[in-house]
Amino acid sequence: MKKRLKQIDLIALLLFGIVLITTVSCSKDESTSDSLSNSEVISATELKFSDETEMISEEVTAIAEDVYAAEEISLTSKNDYTPDFLPECVTITTVVTDTTREKTIDFGEGCELPNGNVLSGKILLSYALDMEAASKTITLTLENFTFNAVAIVGTADILRVRSNENGNPQGTSNAGFTATWPDGNIASFMGTRTREWIEGYGSGFWGDNVFLITGKRTYIGRLGNEYVKEVMVPLRRELACRFIVSGVLEISRNGNTASLDFGDGTCDAKGVLTYPDGTEKDIFLRRFKN
Repeated sequence: MKKRLKQIDLIALLLFGIVLITTVSCSKDESTSDSLSNSEVISATELKFSDETEMISEEVTAIAEDVYAAEEISLTSKNDYTPDFLPECVTITTVVTDTTREKTIDFGEGCELPNGNVLSGKILLSYALDMEAASKTITLTLENFTFNAVAIVGTADILRVRSNENGNPQGTSNAGFTATWPDGNIASFMGTRTREWIEGYGSGFWGDNVFLITGKRTYIGRLGNEYVKEVMVPLRRELACRFIVSGVLEISRNGNTASLDFGDGTCDAKGVLTYPDGTEKDIFLRRFKN
């Protein structure tokens, strides 16, 4: 009887060991599948999430500046001006106080833009009354806001210049946003970006709007890793294209830096990521699935 009990104990111990090894192995695989060593910079998966947060920031800022520009042109040129980027499902209201204009851009429960992105909730803008001022600050806040089902919270201050040294409108945004994807993944970023409106200003047609983007931000990824993202060659964003079409972005982590080249101006998802050791890798940046 004692011998049989020992055999049972031995079998149970072996089974427990197998389960323990399997559990540890699976846990290790899950925890390290997208983690990085100190010598690596960023994974392909994290790069996708990072790029999507940039797209959200670009789009929200573009909407804010487009709405502001429409009012600026209408009030300073005395002509009725209506841009066509925001569809009829968007409601814009204006409240004028003694010192400010308060704009509410309401996307309701879900409104699809011409480029296929679906937004819900509200973008709130506040700025000084004088529309002929050479520069002014636009305060931007979000209320119950989602971008392609990604929940976004945060604020931005946009320093709007009517005409920069190149004669173009320009907005420098100091922003901090946190994004939560439907599957629970969370990422955030903060920092400054400057967007120069180099083509299409005042045309009323959204498809010819082109921006050059520069600046530096800190991005906190899904796993808590911190990255510094700095534009080395201005990023060209054509509003008719979902992707950045050219420019170079440097991404740094733990003293190591990789560079992301967005290409030659072609509207596609392709880019080249160059690692610290000089190795290059072709990547595809899918900005959501629309």
